[in-house]
Amino acid sequence: MGMLTEFREFAVKGNMVDMAVGIIIGGAFGTIVKSLVTDVIMPPIGLAMGGVDFSDIKLTLAEAVGDKEAVTMNIGTFINNVISFLIVAFAVFMLVKAVNAMRKRFEEEEEAAPAAPTATEALLAEIRDELKKR
Repeated sequence: MGMLTEFREFAVKGNMVDMAVGIIIGGAFGTIVKSLVTDVIMPPIGLAMGGVDFSDIKLTLAEAVGDKEAVTMNIGTFINNVISFLIVAFAVFMLVKAVNAMRKRFEEEEEAAPAAPTATEALLAEIRDELKKR
C-alpha cells in the first residue's frame, strides 16, 4: 500500500479531523487556563504577598546599558506557567480518569452478560451432546 493511499485512508476515516479538533480545543483550553492563572489566581496571591505582580518578579543578570535591554530571568512568568501547566495537567488527568472508569464499567457489563450462543454454536453443542451419548 502506497504512502499516498495510506494518508488518504487516514484522512478519510476522520482521524485527522478528530486530531485537529482536539488540538484546537486544547489550544483554546490552554488560553482559558492561562487567563485564569494570570488574571484570577495570581492577583490575590500577589496582593496577599504585599501587592506583588508575579509577572514582574525578575532576577536581573545584567543591567541595561545604553540601547541594550537588561538581561533578566523572568521567575514570575515561569511561576505563572507552572501553575497553568498544573491546572491543565490536572484537568487532563481527571478526563482520562473518567474515560478509564467508563471503559472499565463497559467492560464489566460485557463480562457480566455473556452473549447467548449463536445458532451455529447451539447446533454444534447439540452435535457434541449426541456424540457423547453414543
